[in-house]
Amino acid sequence: MRIPVATYRLQFTPSFGFEQALEIVDYLEQLGISDVYASPIFKACSGSQHGYDVVDQTQLNPELGGEEKFELLIGAVRDRNMGWLQDIVPNHMAYDRQNPYLMDVFEHGEKSQYIATFDIDWSHGDIRGQVLAPMLGNTYERCLERGELQLSYDQQGLGINYYGLRFPISLASYPDFFGYGIDRLGDASGGELRAILNKIEQSLPDLAGEQRAEKSVEIKEQLRSHYESSPDIRAHIEKNIQTFNQEAGDTSGFAHLDKLLKQQFYQLAFWKAAAETLNYRRFFTVNELICLNAQYPDVFDQTHSLIQRLINEDKITGLRVDHIDGLYDPLAYLTRLKQATDGTYILVEKILEAEESLPQRWPIEGTSGYEFLTCVNRVFCQSKNEDAFSSLYRHFTGLADDYEALFLQKKRLLADTDLAGDLKNLSEALLAIVSRLGGEQLPAEGLAQALKEVMICFPVYRTYVDGSYLDGEGAEGNCDRTIDCRYIQAAIAQAKKHLPNRYSELNLIEKLLTVEGAAGMSGELRSQVLQFSMRAQQFTGPLMAKGIEDTLFYVYNRLVGLNEVGGVPGDFGLSLQAFHDYHQHQQRHWPNNLNASSTHDTKRSEDVRSRLSVLSEIPQEWTDQVNHWKALNTHKKTSGHQGPIPDANDEYFLYQTLVGAYPFDPQELPDFLDRVKAYAIKAGREAKVKTNWVQPNEEYERGFTSFIETLLSPAEDNAFLNSLQTFQHRIAKYGIYNALSQLLIKLTAPGIPDFYQGSEIWDLSLVDPDNRRSVHYVQRIQILEEIKTAWEKDSKHLLKVLLQSAENGHIKLFLTHRMLAARKHFQDLFNKGEYIALAVTGQHSERVIAFERRLEGSRVVVIVPRFFTGLVASDALPIGTTVWGDTAVKLQSDEQTIWKNWLTNSSVASDKGILVGEACASFPVAFLSTEVQLG
Repeated sequence: MRIPVATYRLQFTPSFGFEQALEIVDYLEQLGISDVYASPIFKACSGSQHGYDVVDQTQLNPELGGEEKFELLIGAVRDRNMGWLQDIVPNHMAYDRQNPYLMDVFEHGEKSQYIATFDIDWSHGDIRGQVLAPMLGNTYERCLERGELQLSYDQQGLGINYYGLRFPISLASYPDFFGYGIDRLGDASGGELRAILNKIEQSLPDLAGEQRAEKSVEIKEQLRSHYESSPDIRAHIEKNIQTFNQEAGDTSGFAHLDKLLKQQFYQLAFWKAAAETLNYRRFFTVNELICLNAQYPDVFDQTHSLIQRLINEDKITGLRVDHIDGLYDPLAYLTRLKQATDGTYILVEKILEAEESLPQRWPIEGTSGYEFLTCVNRVFCQSKNEDAFSSLYRHFTGLADDYEALFLQKKRLLADTDLAGDLKNLSEALLAIVSRLGGEQLPAEGLAQALKEVMICFPVYRTYVDGSYLDGEGAEGNCDRTIDCRYIQAAIAQAKKHLPNRYSELNLIEKLLTVEGAAGMSGELRSQVLQFSMRAQQFTGPLMAKGIEDTLFYVYNRLVGLNEVGGVPGDFGLSLQAFHDYHQHQQRHWPNNLNASSTHDTKRSEDVRSRLSVLSEIPQEWTDQVNHWKALNTHKKTSGHQGPIPDANDEYFLYQTLVGAYPFDPQELPDFLDRVKAYAIKAGREAKVKTNWVQPNEEYERGFTSFIETLLSPAEDNAFLNSLQTFQHRIAKYGIYNALSQLLIKLTAPGIPDFYQGSEIWDLSLVDPDNRRSVHYVQRIQILEEIKTAWEKDSKHLLKVLLQSAENGHIKLFLTHRMLAARKHFQDLFNKGEYIALAVTGQHSERVIAFERRLEGSRVVVIVPRFFTGLVASDALPIGTTVWGDTAVKLQSDEQTIWKNWLTNSSVASDKGILVGEACASFPVAFLSTEVQLG
């Protein structure tokens, strides 16, 4: 198994494909990256900007360059002994006309050769025998009346078009179309056409799978041949197309098209209908992404054939599995994946809540690193100021609900709206089981109410109950089972507090979710109970993600830098002991976990969060500042029917956003204005308070963006902008030092450091699509060459220049490059070495994090400062003994040692300890080793 030294995430798009990536492979190698970490590269919807809307996993995306360009790129990667970590998407595909497997299902229904591929309930009570297609912008009837649904005939056969969408017409209903008005054809032409239609009616019903598909192609080709060779048949078909597609407003002919559409294996519907009635599993609430049955071996083989080939050819050396929690049986999938890829390095995208650990049974190397991000982010938040921030937030916004109350409130909102259809399906599965259990029947309404409450109260994204839990063998020693039962019991206990009159229902649900007693049931009922439990697990994740990540994190704005994927904004900061405990746990259990700080999914980049952490240190100054801004800007608000725009919570959110993301370069202000306006609209819709995605409040959105334009107007008399720039400039200075400290932790802590594209210099991005903007690699290549040359020429002078011009980001790239060289040099130590927390003494002991990594005789010490506002003025450098005084890092060994600083080319002596001022004499952070560093 290849273990990366460091990974670099590339977001492939049609404008940044394999050819463009080839141009930076040398740069990545020179930077010190060992493995390219690629976003999905398989065929996706045309123009896809992320690749998660896959339409065919058996092809490389032609828009990225296809097989030919990929071979050139992967050849260059392998020539440099680099690896390729590939993001794969086993949970879902695009619900799109370009998806050939889905189109086959649409055309042939339950007789499709791909009937098992997609997670569709064909026996759903409301949509039996069809799959819902909630893709219309209005009701089906309204779209029909407007003439927006148009029948067409081309090389593919008959299809129904709705703007850019196309749905195939089942061959079984061809006789209704082609046979309409057939008497107007002459005997010869009519006879030929009737013969083909008779063949459809006689042979098609008995065919299924691949044979049915082949017969359909054969018949379509015959029809097309007659269309092209016979003017009479062509005229007949075109006349029928015209008849079925009546002009908008002319209702006389809609009966023909309506009848045809109701014969199909899909049911066209308003996109909003999916919130109430749904018979296919989606990715969260995205109608355009339909989920797969990855638990079936045939589906696994179909969707992983190209992945397996590329691994066998040593072109892919590692996998990152997207959305592992969406799968029906994650353990079975991962076991199959590990076997199919011959033990390849595998990571999963998994969000762990506080105190939650990965299931020990999973045959993987770790996660893609959200928990590391959260840990490091929180340790730079000054926890002793929590009460001050809570008071400020309460008084500024008037909001009294605490985080725990909002946590349940927002999950309830999603359960009642966007995910109501999914919950309804789960409730019906529960009722079906109860009806078979016998004994006293519990009321259906009470069961549904109790189930919803349990789902809302679930404390983690999901549990992992599977068939092995039925056996009961080794249950006491099964740590994963014990943990899963504990989470289920916690949800039940909280639900009982909310529903004291539903104890019987809740007790039954607990038994079903834990599959307690199911082993003794009849085979069919036992399977039904297990399926219910596992389906419930697939629901709790989307409810958590949409209710918390994509709603609450845009509502609870006490300190928005904590509102990060995997984070818990209700916990203000992290103790140093908890920080060290986390890293020691990682070294023992998950030493090859990815350590991320910015990703394509983060709400804010690492450098934005580094600035926002500074605010946690200065509650009174921040309080005075935002109150001053509020007074300056009150008259700039517009009035809407719901009150001033923006409301106080959005205003407070905006001020933090501006401080965190304001550009270093004033020339970027016009672009920054557009980015913030787009971000404000997205954030507002995600919050679902004043506006939302389903029914955008245009009045509020116009008022909010107008407010932003006024605030960021470059006029000389703009008192707010002048005040913002002064305050923000000071915060940004401190933010630089926070960012360097966090970067050094990432580069030295247990795990594999991961770099999001472009983040090797300052990146002040917000949530996607803002964080997917193109990266200026020519600039980065030039900076790296300048740094390498300057280091070799005069390292001391380089350090002075880097500190004097830290705003340009060169200092971040320098630290990245130097430490990736160290990472490679000490590879065994970082992979296997102990993580030892080091105590700090002296007047600024609280402001220093220190730890040692040790493997046999090799030792390194990491020193990273924090909480800079009380240490130095923003225009002063946090270096030297004058600043740090007697602050020292205590070592476990009393022996005198000479330590070499990889970042300054200097030496530091220790005798029981290392003075921080000496270690950080000319650079804000320190990496010390007992070995002489390389040049």
